[in-house]
Amino acid sequence: MFQNRGFEEMGKIREHMVFTGRVQGVGFRYKAKYLAQHYGVTGWVCNRHDGSVEAQMQGREEDLDKVLQSLQQDAYIRIDWVVRNRLELDPKERRFSVKY
Repeated sequence: MFQNRGFEEMGKIREHMVFTGRVQGVGFRYKAKYLAQHYGVTGWVCNRHDGSVEAQMQGREEDLDKVLQSLQQDAYIRIDWVVRNRLELDPKERRFSVKY
């Protein structure tokens, strides 16, 4: 608990997200990984069987927002809906990965 408080004081948050729209077969996961690394965001992203994409992202809230804005501006990706829920921080997480 003490470690999470430290992350929050640094302005870090963790969110679980589910994206629907044209989000599979368009490079969404790899673009998300590239953007997350660019903005210093950790977490993971994976395709779901229902055609949506699921992710957990951790970092400064404004950096998570930058990742989402950049994904929405991609010519091949069309995000119709994003469900975002706040999670407890993972103080051990150090990178962003694509899950299969």
